[in-house]
Amino acid sequence: MGTWIHYAGFVFLAIALVGIASSTVFLVLALIGAVRFHREAREQQRFASENRNLPPVSLLKPVHGAEARLRENIESFFIQDYPNYEIIFAADEEGDAALDIIREVADRHPKINCRILVTGPPQYPNPPASSFTRMAEVASYDILVTSDSDVEVAPNYLCEVVPPMLDPSVGMLTCVYRGKNAGGFWSGMDAIGMSIEMTAGVVTANLLEGMKFGLGPTIVTRKDSVAKIGGYCVTAEYFSNDFVIGNFIEKAGYRVVLSRHVIDHVVPPMTFKKMWDRQVRWAKGTRWSRPKGHFGTGLIFAAPYGILGLLGGALAGHWILGLCLFLTTLLNRVIESWAIGWGVVRDPVARNRAWLYPMRDLLGFAVWCASYLSKRAVWRDKRYQLVKGGRIVLRETSASG
Repeated sequence: MGTWIHYAGFVFLAIALVGIASSTVFLVLALIGAVRFHREAREQQRFASENRNLPPVSLLKPVHGAEARLRENIESFFIQDYPNYEIIFAADEEGDAALDIIREVADRHPKINCRILVTGPPQYPNPPASSFTRMAEVASYDILVTSDSDVEVAPNYLCEVVPPMLDPSVGMLTCVYRGKNAGGFWSGMDAIGMSIEMTAGVVTANLLEGMKFGLGPTIVTRKDSVAKIGGYCVTAEYFSNDFVIGNFIEKAGYRVVLSRHVIDHVVPPMTFKKMWDRQVRWAKGTRWSRPKGHFGTGLIFAAPYGILGLLGGALAGHWILGLCLFLTTLLNRVIESWAIGWGVVRDPVARNRAWLYPMRDLLGFAVWCASYLSKRAVWRDKRYQLVKGGRIVLRETSASG
């Protein structure tokens, strides 16, 4: 029995060493990606200073219910330090609770051209694809800025995201974001994952292959690039419509740019179950959109391999080695929290409470494992089945809503 325990310990140590090595390589790549992000940010700033004649733009924003901090989120788009823009909102129903808030905010800013569309039930499996299609049809201007309803932006947002689109070779721009916790521990776990885990993956992807996808909180396009891929409707059957629109635009011959602007993604108060379901749903979307990349994600986590190394060291009789491996993974994640969470997206939680991130890293690994357990996902009040290529098939309305 003792021999088998020792053997298992050495197996655990071997697996831990592989995982720690791979997560360390990922950390190094993320750090290099962060350097590239800042270099490209300076280039974008220079380009913007040389192109001060900013064109009018259309902001397209679908809404669905009165989300946390919706009033503040919406108002941040009405106070842009930008010469000329319009905002178009879309809701499925006239009775949507978000519309009263939008009208209240719009009344306080009468100089901003604002329109509201009531689109009816979504005509596509992916609801935002329906909304963006309808809004783009009535948009007055060539540059289209789409954003989720749960984001808050700074007054210089448009001044920073629009100039790169003046380059005709650029077909799309997208932004990284920091999680903004609206209250609660599990919401905080969700938020810090946005600031660090998500951002690290984005800057690393940008380093290794350039941007070939979009991030839903903000995607800026032009009508010509959207028309070239067939319109927003081409994303109608995809779960991760933000990912695929960037993928399609890049394949159409345009460049996709990662903006220097960082936005706030507001995370509402939530229970563990709600946070877990949301995280697993997103992970399933990535699994089916980028199956090979998502599978490799299992090797970028550090905390689980540190725990495995600690356990392996105990079983094999090498306590010091196991402890060293465990502490190495903690240091790995703290460095990532500081360098990415603070160094890239300036999230004060990532700087001041970096000790939280190893816990989030362990949670992220569990979410990654759970993403392989089912092909089904619940989004809003609908149940979907994910199929090859990231497409979705609407199955039924969720009884729970």
